[in-house]
Amino acid sequence: MVFRKLPGVSASGMGLRLSQKFVFLLFLSGLVTLCFGALFFLPDSVRLKRIFLSKTEIQPVTVGSGSENDVREHLKRPKQEQEHPRGMTSAKGETGTKAKSLSRKPSVSHEATEERLAGGKAQEDLTLARSKIESSSERATSSDRGANTDTFSYQKYRGCLMKPPLGRDNGKPGDPQTNERREKVKEMMKFAWDNYKRYAWGKNELRPLTRNGHIGNMFGGLRGASIIDSLDTLYIMGLMEEYTEAKDWVQTSLDLNSNGEASLFEVNIRYVGGLLSAYYLTGEELFRSKAMELGEKLLPAFNTPTGIPRGVINLGSSGTSWSWGWASAGSSILAEFGTLHLEFVHLSELSNNPIYTEKVMNIRKLLNKIEKPHGLYPNFLSPVSGNWVQHHVSIGGLGDSFYEYLIKSYLMSDKTDDDAKRMYYGALEAIEANLVQKSPGGLTYMAEWRGGILDHKMGHLACFSGGMIGIGADDGAPEKRQHYLDLAAEITHTCHESYTRSATKLGPEAFRFDGGAEATATRLSDRYYILRPEVIESYMYMWRLTHDPKYREWGWEAVEALEQHCRVEAGFSGIRDVYTMTVSHDNMQQSFFLSETLKYLYLLFSDDDLLPMEDWVFNTEAHPLPIIRKSCQRGEATQDKTASK
Repeated sequence: MVFRKLPGVSASGMGLRLSQKFVFLLFLSGLVTLCFGALFFLPDSVRLKRIFLSKTEIQPVTVGSGSENDVREHLKRPKQEQEHPRGMTSAKGETGTKAKSLSRKPSVSHEATEERLAGGKAQEDLTLARSKIESSSERATSSDRGANTDTFSYQKYRGCLMKPPLGRDNGKPGDPQTNERREKVKEMMKFAWDNYKRYAWGKNELRPLTRNGHIGNMFGGLRGASIIDSLDTLYIMGLMEEYTEAKDWVQTSLDLNSNGEASLFEVNIRYVGGLLSAYYLTGEELFRSKAMELGEKLLPAFNTPTGIPRGVINLGSSGTSWSWGWASAGSSILAEFGTLHLEFVHLSELSNNPIYTEKVMNIRKLLNKIEKPHGLYPNFLSPVSGNWVQHHVSIGGLGDSFYEYLIKSYLMSDKTDDDAKRMYYGALEAIEANLVQKSPGGLTYMAEWRGGILDHKMGHLACFSGGMIGIGADDGAPEKRQHYLDLAAEITHTCHESYTRSATKLGPEAFRFDGGAEATATRLSDRYYILRPEVIESYMYMWRLTHDPKYREWGWEAVEALEQHCRVEAGFSGIRDVYTMTVSHDNMQQSFFLSETLKYLYLLFSDDDLLPMEDWVFNTEAHPLPIIRKSCQRGEATQDKTASK
């Protein structure tokens, strides 16, 4: 150290002997060590963070943590409008590839024999792999909880489940034939996944004929839709190597900072729903943080005069939103703004931020205020005026999942959401009075309603309603419970008939009940099948509700038809005409085939304790979300029945 010489003071007076300098430096170094040791080795201190860290590091911005004005300051307001229907990736305009009917079917009995030989060792490996995932996530969430007592507790949530999510033996059925069929579905999933990985990895969907990937324009620049949609299916089926591949891709390659135009509906049900489900099943914090980040990007869509969100949103920094160009008078679509509730309530649960629940509850408030023609909910609503734009009512496309989310919101709330219950049974009463019809041949179907005039058409998408009415039967008025279960069975039977009356034993996109036709497509434009799940979905629910073996038989018929007509050398493809055995494929393996169709088939052939209905509801993309038991999670009750896992 060099001291500056001061006037009038001798140099010797300013000097220190060598031993004194050594003692002084020793004392100074000890003091410095003590200070920095306190910073780095003592327990976390908010005061120390305030001293040494910048303000932005200790006060992260949370959208919606304050008033509505706070949200508007953090997220830029939208300027435009647009919209879209229940999702599929269109194959129209693709080069048609004629292909002979594929009669090859991998031997079920051979695969089942191999599985039995692997037996206990495979089961032990699977259990060990899952337990490692869950134990590591529990340690992480336990650590997080210590830092902030307001955060979501994964361990407490698991303790509030009535049963282990994956059952006593991963849902393995005792009947050998049923187990063989389940293993066949698992093989189909692995085949679909392996080909997606080989030819379309990181893209949204696989084109199996041309062996390349498809991105599309529904997801606003987001990639990997098939990966996100498959996470829970892979985990449930015990395909742990494939699950790990998917998880690693999410960690390294899922970029949510896209700047494209996305369907609010599709991003919510596929990406947000898929990430939420993966988190609840595994406890991996990665999935939770990605779901929260993406959920925040969807909030600007609600910045409309009524709070009814528009259908298309730019996921980039602009946050602009608009309605679909084809939607009447810039309207929003019932099945889109009405299919956010399950995911958004869970976003609030995980973030301890009420804004997501407030957004979807505001939709409910508006719907309760406005007049419903004959108690029905039309498909188009203006996000500006809050009035209906057209009086077109459908339980199929444009309307379908709105009704599904009413009953599922009630069930997911542990049957405490009385508003959802009232709205659902009120809507069901109006549907029965105005839309439910009986054909001359005795088939029960759901017609469409256009300003008081019935269109005797039922879409494949409407075939989910058999399962929906079934799961809601037990909570209806006591005198109507059996009636609802019977109605659910009748509709499911009609949808099965739409399959059996085709040459391929797969159902058309829409079928009619007029001009002498019953449960058959009369227009060329309605004859295609794009690997849709809705009929199989109803089989699964009706099996669980009744245990009538016909539902498993019907499901197996669908498996055989998928194998014969939709399986190609590099994946699964939709077909253009279900009424001809000379199959023309559409060259698209939809992501919902992995998320819904194969998952529902696997559950159909599994025991009921795999994702038991006492604990789980499925979003409209078949992503399982847990029932929220508020009293249990607050510690007022304990139902930790999952300790035996």
